[in-house]
Amino acid sequence: MDNNDPRKAVIVVALVAVVCSSLVSAAVVLLRPVHLNNQLLERSRNIMQLTGLIEPGQTLEDAKMLALFKRLDVRMVDIDQGAFDGSMDPKTFDQRRAAGDPQLGVAVPAGRDLARLGTRSRYAPVYLVWDENQLQRIILPIRGAGMWSMLYGYLALESDMNTVAAASFYEQTETPGLGDQITRPDWLAKWRGRKVYDELGDPVFAVGPGRIAPDSSAALHRVDALTGATITGDAVTSLVHYWLGPHGFQLLLNQLREQPPTQAATAAGGDS
Repeated sequence: MDNNDPRKAVIVVALVAVVCSSLVSAAVVLLRPVHLNNQLLERSRNIMQLTGLIEPGQTLEDAKMLALFKRLDVRMVDIDQGAFDGSMDPKTFDQRRAAGDPQLGVAVPAGRDLARLGTRSRYAPVYLVWDENQLQRIILPIRGAGMWSMLYGYLALESDMNTVAAASFYEQTETPGLGDQITRPDWLAKWRGRKVYDELGDPVFAVGPGRIAPDSSAALHRVDALTGATITGDAVTSLVHYWLGPHGFQLLLNQLREQPPTQAATAAGGDS
């Protein structure tokens, strides 16, 4: 074919496109296990820091971190029923994708959508932390709209289902130096010991206003405001109220308080 023939240029471009797309597809297939493993490792680090099983800031080798994570007692919860559900695998369940699935998602009533979710998954994986046969903590996934982005985190409660043991936000794109202060370890450390419910069982945990004196009555339920990030701080308050409220995990927590769970065989080191 003559070099000046326009058909030759078309054929060359088509061949290059086919080769490039094949290479990209192959790379995606080959790298997917690596990507999934990195996701699992990142999730395990975020959750293990809330369990109390490792020292704050302690760094473990990847293999040891994953081994500890896989020994956690993770269970699927039917949020609306406030009960554990054994019909799905909590280790592979994608809560974000489920929120948009007609079968697995549910619309959040406008009057209750404090976290500005629109929809949420009917189910969620939660993590139970045991000491011998005694439940020490429960770790709940939380999320909600911030000023610029969706905030994703975890909230760990003590066995009374009311006292904050730890908290983290692992994904957000809030304003650098302002809203992203929600990831600061020193600020999150102030959550520990705060009560999330009042004596009537209503969610009352809040961020701010201003600095909360440690010896004040407000310190029972509040943590310091984020300087220059009032909107993000208010969003954190709202999402905590949603997930601990009647459309979130409140029914589950009430039932666990009245009827404490028993330790699963896998969490106790069994084979099943």
